[in-house]
Amino acid sequence: MNILALLPELGGLIWTIVAFIIALSVIVAVHEYGHYIVGRWSGIRSEVFSLGFGPVLWSRMDKRGTRWQVALLPFGGYVKFLGDSDAASGKDGEAVASLSKEEQRHTMHGAPLWARTATVAAGPVFNFVLALAVFTAIGLTRGVPAEPLTVGSLHPMPVAHDIRPGDTLLEVEGRDISKITGEAGRKTIEELPKRPLLDYTVRRDGNEQVVEGPFIMPPVVQQLSPQSAAYSAGLESGDVITAVNGTPIVAFAQLKSEVEGAEGAPLLLDVWRDGETLQLTLAPRRVDEPIGGGGFETNWRIGIMGGMFFDPATETPGLGEALIGGMATLWEIIVGSVSGLYHMITGAISSCNMSGPIGIAEVSGQMASQGASSFIYFVGVLSAAVGLLNLFPIPVLDGGHLIFYAYEAVAGKPPSDTALRILMAAGLALILSVMVFALSNDVLCP
Repeated sequence: MNILALLPELGGLIWTIVAFIIALSVIVAVHEYGHYIVGRWSGIRSEVFSLGFGPVLWSRMDKRGTRWQVALLPFGGYVKFLGDSDAASGKDGEAVASLSKEEQRHTMHGAPLWARTATVAAGPVFNFVLALAVFTAIGLTRGVPAEPLTVGSLHPMPVAHDIRPGDTLLEVEGRDISKITGEAGRKTIEELPKRPLLDYTVRRDGNEQVVEGPFIMPPVVQQLSPQSAAYSAGLESGDVITAVNGTPIVAFAQLKSEVEGAEGAPLLLDVWRDGETLQLTLAPRRVDEPIGGGGFETNWRIGIMGGMFFDPATETPGLGEALIGGMATLWEIIVGSVSGLYHMITGAISSCNMSGPIGIAEVSGQMASQGASSFIYFVGVLSAAVGLLNLFPIPVLDGGHLIFYAYEAVAGKPPSDTALRILMAAGLALILSVMVFALSNDVLCP
């Protein structure tokens, strides 16, 4: 066996594990800190704040009597409040009974209903806040395209052209492209002749002139989808696909048509990369995609996102505009997740859309390999998903506890300890079953 040949694969595995641990640790720490800090504000004492499970690697006691620790298994975390029997906030009846009335007020089981509700809800809320902060920060740093459309930086292209950074694009082949967003912009691009070079009217140094430039939306790889055919085949950001099965293409729309028309049959791609042309073969995969108004549709995809042959000059949006954009992204993820789960349960889409820890770890590594911005965005998406998952009304999860508190608010008393133990055991069995199912998807699904 050639050990040296295995080093790249080993390095990729280590990178995947490290990226997954970092992403999960950040999300868990924020979630549990939400429980901790709101519990503290509500008068509930924390005995342990643990990042990870199992043998303790490091710990320290703070002045409030909370032990902060990092444990060996970095696959979650917990806050153990006074009076809890375990990390799931089960009641330690004997310990609580031994406390005075005043001391019981500082437990999760003797605190007022409002304090318990706020403490439990804070975990998912903090996850949503983290996601919103990530999406807002990305909106602020990336900016929005300036108007009129102006060239910021150029991507390497397989054809020589006369477009320069700083050019303001006014027209292409006589069509207005000063604004390229929205339905009107999409229609303009569709109507352009499919040629390697087109005539652009630009404003340069205060003067208008006509110069040659590439098709505005070429078949360039701007970003790769994790676990996609393109990623597996070795495509990289910046690659330009110049032909499919020997047929030259110049527009991203042509690539999309070839992929959809192949219906899963292998495609031979001519790829221009750093001045050289190489050939890669890949087979499109069936992908369930959300559609406007709810629902999903199945399409053939190779997993690349395209863009223009340049990065447009940008303007920094105001904080309010970036915050609104972040909220829209967060809401889109929540709605898409709920819709996806519903359609998987009803059988409208494949259950393979549910990933387990292996699949999530792979996505973590692949997003990290595409740069810090992609990885941070993924952390935001995963944080939103974790927040939503914890709100599901399943015993053991935060949502289950909130259902118990809602019952208590209506009935005037909490469920009995026996009922709670039975429901918690049933909830744990359900969660473990879902985890096993998701893990089997990681192994068995294509």
